Amino acid sequence: MITQEVFDNQTLAQSEFEEYVEELADAVAPEIEIDSVPDDLGEMYRVWYGSQLLGTFYQNFEGKWVAQPCNRDERPCCNTPELAQIFIVAVNGLLVADVA
Repeated sequence: MITQEVFDNQTLAQSEFEEYVEELADAVAPEIEIDSVPDDLGEMYRVWYGSQLLGTFYQNFEGKWVAQPCNRDERPCCNTPELAQIFIVAVNGLLVADVA
């Protein structure tokens, strides 16, 4: 009867593994989120991917939006806040082209 017990354990383990894989497949990746905090010069906007801070952006005195990705030296000036956000997301490797 040992072989039947081993078979039952393997079947149970396989079933649990398949259930775990299904749960992973159902998980939804965290969305990009934007929030803001007050700064001495105005609002500082933060770009998040789940709990990971990707970077910040703000509007300078000339009206341009300065993107500051985390751990990068680039600080491009953009014409819109959306372009600043896209730059931060792109340099973090999270920008995906919409291909039809």
